[in-house]
Amino acid sequence: MDRKSKSALIAATLTAALALGLTTNDAAAQCGRASWYALHSRTASGERMNPSALTAAHRTLPFGTRVKVTNRKNGKSVVVRINDRGPFIKGRVLDLSKGAANRLGFIKSGHTSICMAQV
Repeated sequence: MDRKSKSALIAATLTAALALGLTTNDAAAQCGRASWYALHSRTASGERMNPSALTAAHRTLPFGTRVKVTNRKNGKSVVVRINDRGPFIKGRVLDLSKGAANRLGFIKSGHTSICMAQV
């Protein structure tokens, strides 16, 4: 691909992203199933798990990343910090601390449908 074609492709991609209203944070936007866990062991980041903290496990987001999680069933949202790896159950995109799950209102069910976006 020549230089002129590459420039045209980049311009078209940026124009399409702007037309759709996408931002850089949308690249991390994801919807799926989430569950919760409450351990006291060390997380993959090396810190001790605090079940009441607003934290979560994600397979690939860097440790320390802050993510706004919205429960699609009731509209409740919370911002969590990624400090662990997981979930390791097919179909799940996030494992939340018990504290975060409580704020989102799904302790009793154990899992729910969520959308999340990096903040």
